[in-house]
Formats: sequence, C-alpha cells, structure tokens
Amino acid sequence: QVQLVESGGGLVQAGGSLRLSCAASGRTLSSYAMGWFRQTPGKEREFVASISWNTGNTYYADSVKGRFTVSRDNAKNTVYLQMNSLKPEDTAVYYCNARHKALGNVYWGQGTQVTVSS
Repeated sequence: QVQLVESGGGLVQAGGSLRLSCAASGRTLSSYAMGWFRQTPGKEREFVASISWNTGNTYYADSVKGRFTVSRDNAKNTVYLQMNSLKPEDTAVYYCNARHKALGNVYWGQGTQVTVSS
C-alpha cells in the first residue's frame, strides 16, 4: 500500500502560481512513477504530469508544457507540481497518483482543489 496526501491547492488569480505537494508513505517508491491528474465536474480525470521516481524522467500534457514543473524530493518522499501562469481552465481537483511500473498497482490521493479566477 502507498498512502498519498496532497496539499497546496487554493484560489489564485489568472497568471498566478501555486505549488502542490504530494507526500507519500508506506512503500519504497523507487519502482513507482508518480503522476498528477486533474478532474472537473462532468469530465474524465486527465493526465497532467508525471515523474519516474528512480530516473527523474518527466512527462507533461501538452496543455501544461512550459507552465508546470513536476519534481521530487527523495529525502521527504514528496512530489511537487509547480504551476505557473495559471489559467481559468486549469481550475480542477488535482490528484496525486503512484503507479508501480512493473506490477501496475495504482494508488490515489484524496485530491486538492485548485481554482483560478479570471
């Protein structure tokens, strides 16, 4: 089991920044890819960004490239999503995700609300 707890959401004006955190516990994360997803009412959860825990390779959705940065702190077992130049369309509940790269096990956090006002 992997437990994930997100924090850092809130209300921000368009053009502003927020940093989300995802604290992980319960397992060694070296075999996991850590991801950020988001969801708005009536829509499917969509991929935002991910990072491989052991290699540090990162991937981004086209909609956030150049604005969002995903990173990790091995000592704190925490993954971050730095969000800059926020747009109203970035408004969503953001979820942290851990996926075992070999076994496929997937774990989710409880989500944190991000609201960007125009």
